[in-house]
Amino acid sequence: MDVTKLFGTNVFNDEVMRKWLPKDTYKALKKTIDNELHLPPEVADVVANAMKDWAIEKGATHYTHWFQPLTGSTAEKHDSFLSPTAQGGVAMEFSGKQLVKGEPDASSFPSGGLRATFEARGYTAWDCTSPAFLKEDAAGDVTLCIPTAFCSYTSEALDKKTPLLRSMSAVSQQSLRVLRVLGNKTVKKVTANIGAEQEYFLVDKKFFEKRLDLIVAGRTLFGAPAPKGQEMEDHYFGQIKDRVADFMKDLDKELWKLGIAATTKHNEVAPSQFEMAPIFTTANIAADHNQLVMETLQKVAIRRGLVCLLHEKPYARVNGSGKHTNWSLSTSEGANLLEPGKTPHDNAQFLLFICALISAVDRHADIIRRSATNSGNDLRLGGHEAPPAIISIFMGEELTEILEAITQGKKAKSKAFTTLKVGVDTLPALPKDNADRNRTSPFAFTGNKFEFRMVPSSGSISRPCIVLNTIVAEALDDIASRLEKSNNVNKETASIIKDTMKEHGRIIFNGNNYSDEWEKEAEKRGLPNIDSTVKALKSFPGKKSIGLFQKYKVLSKGEVLARYEIYLGQYSKQINIEANAALDMVKSLYIPAVIHYTKELAEGIETLEAVNASADVQRDLLSRISTHLESAYRNAGKLESERESALKITDSLKCSEMFRDKVHVTMTDLREDIDMLETLIPRKLWPVPTYADLLFKL
Repeated sequence: MDVTKLFGTNVFNDEVMRKWLPKDTYKALKKTIDNELHLPPEVADVVANAMKDWAIEKGATHYTHWFQPLTGSTAEKHDSFLSPTAQGGVAMEFSGKQLVKGEPDASSFPSGGLRATFEARGYTAWDCTSPAFLKEDAAGDVTLCIPTAFCSYTSEALDKKTPLLRSMSAVSQQSLRVLRVLGNKTVKKVTANIGAEQEYFLVDKKFFEKRLDLIVAGRTLFGAPAPKGQEMEDHYFGQIKDRVADFMKDLDKELWKLGIAATTKHNEVAPSQFEMAPIFTTANIAADHNQLVMETLQKVAIRRGLVCLLHEKPYARVNGSGKHTNWSLSTSEGANLLEPGKTPHDNAQFLLFICALISAVDRHADIIRRSATNSGNDLRLGGHEAPPAIISIFMGEELTEILEAITQGKKAKSKAFTTLKVGVDTLPALPKDNADRNRTSPFAFTGNKFEFRMVPSSGSISRPCIVLNTIVAEALDDIASRLEKSNNVNKETASIIKDTMKEHGRIIFNGNNYSDEWEKEAEKRGLPNIDSTVKALKSFPGKKSIGLFQKYKVLSKGEVLARYEIYLGQYSKQINIEANAALDMVKSLYIPAVIHYTKELAEGIETLEAVNASADVQRDLLSRISTHLESAYRNAGKLESERESALKITDSLKCSEMFRDKVHVTMTDLREDIDMLETLIPRKLWPVPTYADLLFKL
């Protein structure tokens, strides 16, 4: 397989545009993309026709406006290229109007009160900065997919792409102001870039289909620990099994065809857990790509007799999955604004952008935390496997020392380049980085980018990227305003660094974020500890939150409040689904299986007593089983009652709090009973695959 020839074969990329578009049209389209201009209708018509011809040559018969509504997944409505002719036949047509604008029914998508249910009209608009691509389904059908934004009849954003594009524009504008003051007059645009590492689990399809909880909730609601977990630390970076290797090979092939530069794949910490990582790209394209990654993971898995689990915590007592989202800023000339260079202490531009990050994260830790929330992530964060719910920044020893020295008015200096000697003559001297990695930090500087490690594995990376872009835009706005008013840029730069460290240096923590000591220290520093999705979402309607997104025209007040309602509703709905599944499994599977075994035990006791044999073991076992069975029965009844009560609450916040504080807690209690019963009942009578089956039989 020649990867260079395979890569991007299903993408209407720059190379394809050069081949299929007239030179004038190509130049006009590139100008539109590079300068963020409106696409002239006559250009759109030529592009649409070329795109159609290319897609038909590849086997496409339909096209779709592919968008990302606030459901968390993607949406598409397929239309054929067929158009009737006057002669009674058909022709394959696709106009510029059809390319640029679509009109899907918006009534069934979440709107958070932005419009009445009967107001159904919605619009999709082509995001020409993200290339169109072809999707192939299992039947061999090919569809031209056009990445689009999605908005209501009254122009409110009903998706995640629209505010992402707005936030990218905001951070570019404010970055340019800073660069201009520093003397850089040639940069035309600054772009937010993302590289999202995707963690996931694989499970054999035959076991998955016997677990209702996995099918409807994406995680196991019950399950006693397997005899072995991850304690031997032998899975991480371990040898990839042949079956998984075949899956990964197939996955790479599909992603490469879509122009997704998947470069890294390996075993993760937990059994049957894996990771893939792509190369950095522009934030909106990266968001599109990550949605395609998740979709392709699931499609390829099914093709291989597997199921891909993207839930943050599919299994209790082993590590869950996240999506480490690496974020950086680059100029139109290709410079990384977070690249420190060999002498970061002399790099004023770098230090100012670092100060913007420090200031932004400290000011808006609550909003950053909010961007990484869902019910699954509540089960993962803070479990000594993922960052805690406390936001902090890891800067590394050298950068922290430089910033502190400047703050104290001392002469800062950078560490000299060193090599790492491992004590074996035949091994080369290794270049040594000036800072180690901190894998416990939620927001870590890793050399020339920041790694946000709290992002949920099933979530869209648009949410955290929108927040990062916007809060950094605000911080850069403040910095630019100070520099623009100053007569001495160098002196003002030093003052900005000093003020940033004085006011926001508390957010820097280079130690172990998993430790109990850090939680106490963070409290002393006044850093928020937001330990649940519901608590995090409460920041949405605050003046600070609304004002921030309004000021930089990323989200209107109505759009902010809509998301508040939508995300609260999604949390409650997810816990309700889990409660329903738990009750179904307990009533129809677990309790009948346990009663069947207790009947066998009781009959065995009678038989033994009839012949004057000892039945002490059987009585003790029956007593223990009965105790947990009765407790499970009571908790199931309590869960059903609490779930019904929660559903009657009309206030979104109070409803979600009820699901968090009552329903979820009782589900946990019910699980303890069922998991204990699993250890007491013969394996052949247990009605579902066990953790040993799910985790170790790939």
